[in-house]
Amino acid sequence: MHESHEYYLRRAIEVSKQSRAAGNTPFGALLVDAEGNILMEQQNIEITEHICTGHAETTLAARASQAYSREFLSHCTLYTTAEPCAMCAGAIYWANIGRVVYGMTERRLLQLTGSNEQNPTFDLPCREVFARGQRNIEVIGPIPEVEEEAAAVHAGYWN
Repeated sequence: MHESHEYYLRRAIEVSKQSRAAGNTPFGALLVDAEGNILMEQQNIEITEHICTGHAETTLAARASQAYSREFLSHCTLYTTAEPCAMCAGAIYWANIGRVVYGMTERRLLQLTGSNEQNPTFDLPCREVFARGQRNIEVIGPIPEVEEEAAAVHAGYWN
């Protein structure tokens, strides 16, 4: 079954709400195969697991690389509420995940987080990170239909 990007991003937004409720920063990611099946969901685990690399996308990429072959992952899509940071983009690249779809830009996230020390956001689009690699990773985003929903999960969190 193939759903729309909005469908999967809205599921990722639900995961980000669960992340916030669990005491972590409000980010969520999904791994979807070529047939449209959700294979994995991942919350941010940075705070509760005390791991600085515990972003939802990096953790999902690591889990996916343990569970699936690089060839299989090249046909998968990682859906995420916010544009992957440089670290997450690197993890996605090394896991060989073929496509990324995100709800809101990292620049928009920076506007939401401000100078909060918990999330010193880069102003470095993931497309720029991927462009330096030797293989192509398709990037789709931001998705205007869900951008406000993705941002709303952050309301009041970074104050």
